[in-house]
Amino acid sequence: MAEEPAKDITRLLHAWSQGDDGALASLMPLVYDELHRSAHFHMAREAPDNTLQTTALVNEVYLRLVGGQPVPVNDRAHFFAVCATMMRRILIDVARGRRSLKRGGTAEHLPLDDAILVSNTPRVDLLDLDEALTSLAAVDRRQARVIELRFFGGLSVAETAEALHVSPETVQRDWRLAREWLMHELA
Repeated sequence: MAEEPAKDITRLLHAWSQGDDGALASLMPLVYDELHRSAHFHMAREAPDNTLQTTALVNEVYLRLVGGQPVPVNDRAHFFAVCATMMRRILIDVARGRRSLKRGGTAEHLPLDDAILVSNTPRVDLLDLDEALTSLAAVDRRQARVIELRFFGGLSVAETAEALHVSPETVQRDWRLAREWLMHELA
């Protein structure tokens, strides 16, 4: 019985990728809880003065999916990877707006280590991290995607491996190397 929702998700993803707008509307109730969990993961680390709420972040992802061209997605993992990228961009846009309103005031800081999965301690500037990730992508695109999917998307090692079509060991190695590279860049 658990396979039925997975088959429905895959079928709807393929239909949406091929231009069926109604498929996305049918898909969202099936993936909403997982998207909400991912958004909650991010929002728990946001600045207290942030006006964006978890549900609003999920809704913004939905609006971007509806408002843009259908994204060719291969499977469920790829869809969540696309949504993680959108969440990253939305949060970066909000941080930029907050920074510009404060004329360079303190931007939200986020941890960049394994404790990120359990810690809310702010330490890394989100905009600096975005710039460093862009630089990392020029050096090693897959490592940048691993950071993006795990850090911004809240995906596990296994989910990241599935989304990138690599082994979990490769994800762990990329995660470790990319974190070291980013910590050096951000120091």
